[in-house]
Amino acid sequence: MRQVTIGSMRVDLVSEIPSLAFDKSWLFANVTDEVIAENRSWLDHRYIEPETGRFILSHHSYLVRTPRWTAIVDTCCGNHKKRPRVPAWNNLDQPYLENLQALGVAPEQVDFVMCTHLHVDHVGWNTRLIDGRWVPTFPNARYLMGRAEYRHFEAAHNAAPRSPVNHGSFEDSVLPVVAAGLAEFVETDHRLFSDRDAALRFAPAPGHTAGNMQIHLNGGHDHAVMSGDVIHHPIQCAAPWLSNAADVDPAAALATRMALLEELADTPSYLLTGHFPAPTAGRVVRHGDAYRFRFED
Repeated sequence: MRQVTIGSMRVDLVSEIPSLAFDKSWLFANVTDEVIAENRSWLDHRYIEPETGRFILSHHSYLVRTPRWTAIVDTCCGNHKKRPRVPAWNNLDQPYLENLQALGVAPEQVDFVMCTHLHVDHVGWNTRLIDGRWVPTFPNARYLMGRAEYRHFEAAHNAAPRSPVNHGSFEDSVLPVVAAGLAEFVETDHRLFSDRDAALRFAPAPGHTAGNMQIHLNGGHDHAVMSGDVIHHPIQCAAPWLSNAADVDPAAALATRMALLEELADTPSYLLTGHFPAPTAGRVVRHGDAYRFRFED
């Protein structure tokens, strides 16, 4: 993804796993071969495997910088973490921090870590393993987490402390941040900054998790939405009724997705999702009664 500029904010992609194929029915339980075939004309091998029909996702963060602060949005899967139920996430050894350093940022320079939600593949680099302990990767940052989101998973953890909540990520990637005093719990409409050239706010995005959020960036006449897991794959622009298996409320998730697509359709606003493969950034365009995603190469 080339750098996106929103007012005084510069947005770069920090890659962890640039391309990972998932079984179509594992990702979308209600997908059909017909809907895949209907969209092959605009979704090439970068997004759907030709031989298998498996959907290809990326795992990445967004780095947002202004002259005054640096933020990271969602932190992927993380290294050295035991995720046996999903082998593709298990005991990773990815050059994520090296990719961040290549953009000119060290972990100590990050001021904010913003979590759209607390699923396993969005919180992993919140912590890293040092001398056998999970410690915050970004020691000088405030980690912003949705209050309702955190309370939901905290209740699940307290009810079954030996059960690996969120594949174990709540224990190894969230609780150490809280224990270190770096977590800040926010409402789903929290505003972090509201300057003319760098306004950044959370917005409610119900359906995927108990307290799911998206992030809006505004600067001057520019606008972008970091949608987290409101949309997983570009095929959902054409078929928004495709429901991710992890959605806790599929009807609410669909309503959120439809509202976002309608808001952005045929506007200059960028859509920056949590999992679209390269080139990742793009815009929503109308296509008949549905939508398409136009990647910005």
